[in-house]
Amino acid sequence: MRTLLGLGEPNHVQRWYQGRNGADYAGNPPWCDEAITWAAAHSQDPGDYKAVCPKGDRAYTVYHAQDYQRLGEWHIGTADQVHQAMPGDIVFFDWSGSNDLGAVDHVGICEVNLGGGLLQTIEGNTSDACKRRVRDASVIAGFGRPPYRNGPAPTPPKPGKAPRWPGRFITQPPIMTGPDVRQWQQRIRDRGWKITVDGAYGPNSEAICRAFQREKGLQVDGVIGPDTWRAAWASPVT
Repeated sequence: MRTLLGLGEPNHVQRWYQGRNGADYAGNPPWCDEAITWAAAHSQDPGDYKAVCPKGDRAYTVYHAQDYQRLGEWHIGTADQVHQAMPGDIVFFDWSGSNDLGAVDHVGICEVNLGGGLLQTIEGNTSDACKRRVRDASVIAGFGRPPYRNGPAPTPPKPGKAPRWPGRFITQPPIMTGPDVRQWQQRIRDRGWKITVDGAYGPNSEAICRAFQREKGLQVDGVIGPDTWRAAWASPVT
């Protein structure tokens, strides 16, 4: 979804959705849920599409919300529930302020839970573009929790500030997996390295780790220890 930030309309997401689902979606239709579907289908983890779109492509937000309800992954958008939302959750909105699935009229993805009942989201088709927004329970009808294979996406740290080292030396063999691997891969990718963000520390991740260590003057061992972890966040990404 971050790759869509700033996208206006009409756009390639709408054309892509029309190509998959027919002429009924031609022109400049509402595309907030089309953007969620597009992002899931273009994720580097092929399992994300099934997690986010369990019943297939969705452009109608009500049907998408109902998909999560049927799977038991629906969380109502009351104040005491919103604080439990995680990055990667799919957030559904009702501008009239209800928590009725049948009244849902907009959707985005949770990027950061800011606390205090506030979520930072990325949404398509908001003021005719894809933008970051901050929303609260007054307009959140609820959120669905996709069963991502690697768990929820980590909350992005503030620029230049390293998140806490996960407490284990990430190396291979055997191939190590987990959200901490995915978090490090995403940060390295944000820095411009061509790395697959799949949550699995395989040979390519190790090779990039070694190149990164050489660049930073660290011990070149292909192991993500505390020094290599901190170095990934030592300066802001430009």
